[in-house]
Amino acid sequence: MTAAHPDFPGAVGLSQLQVYPWATADDEHGGSPHMHLTCSECYVVVSGRGRLETLNQEGHRVSDLRPGDVVWFGPGTIHRAINDGDLRVVVVMQNSGLPEAGDAVMTFPPEHLTPERYPLAASVVDSAGAPSQERARERRDLALGGFAELTRQWRCGDRSGYEDFCRAAARLVQPRLETWAGTVHDGALAAAQTSLRQIDALKSDDVSHLFEAVVTRIEQPSQQMLGMCGFLRAYDPVRRAGGSPAHG
Repeated sequence: MTAAHPDFPGAVGLSQLQVYPWATADDEHGGSPHMHLTCSECYVVVSGRGRLETLNQEGHRVSDLRPGDVVWFGPGTIHRAINDGDLRVVVVMQNSGLPEAGDAVMTFPPEHLTPERYPLAASVVDSAGAPSQERARERRDLALGGFAELTRQWRCGDRSGYEDFCRAAARLVQPRLETWAGTVHDGALAAAQTSLRQIDALKSDDVSHLFEAVVTRIEQPSQQMLGMCGFLRAYDPVRRAGGSPAHG
């Protein structure tokens, strides 16, 4: 399908995120810990306050989130947004927003990290076929339980749980990898190649691409979705379809 609007700069993805205010078993508030396998992600804090809890090969750490802060992390980083007071961020994602189009695996306990059980645990759709905040809370709590065990093991000097989770996550996304490769090829790679062609053109005093410039505007998406970390307003579905995003 041809996009209704051109790619965002560098073929990134953009979403507004209002981190869940829901209380957790560890006396915090927030969303589901999860990991991306091929994409870096960036939080630009707009308002409120909170923290980003992470676990990767550097270890377990917590970063403060205050208005104006920018925090980013690479694939392999398990991350959890903690809401200490109306935390809102703009999320900038690599590869045309792949983190919200399948490149994400939540830290469910190992028995749920199978092709048969993971989709059911990850779904936010209720028995009536509608997105449900109750289901979003249930999957959040399940992911928090798995994350708590991974961080406990790490603090005890055992990183095998984290490594096993990475391998299980990689197995889960295997069926999507060819589609992801096409997204990167048509998005980020194509954008970089276009820039290189423009640079070569300028070397030859060819400015024709400057006469093809357009200005594009997208209003704030009206539809709010149940994301992993919080309530999402995603811009990429609007950019591609020229309308309102659908629940994913």
